[in-house]
Amino acid sequence: MNMETERILRLREVVNTTRLSRTTIYTLVQNGEFPRPLRLSSRASGWLLSEIQEWLGSKANLRKEQAGGEKC
Repeated sequence: MNMETERILRLREVVNTTRLSRTTIYTLVQNGEFPRPLRLSSRASGWLLSEIQEWLGSKANLRKEQAGGEKC
């Protein structure tokens, strides 16, 4: 990861990118199923774009694997 080009997303951007609600995001984080946010200050946090993209990619790969096992 190149921190010079890494982008940090705030919650609103994560919601828009994943199309998940903020409640769902925090529930998934708590269950260890979604990337943890970075603490930016005492009142601000954000997520690394690369981690969100990786999480979305893993969901797409899982769907492909499941579809590959189905017979038409």
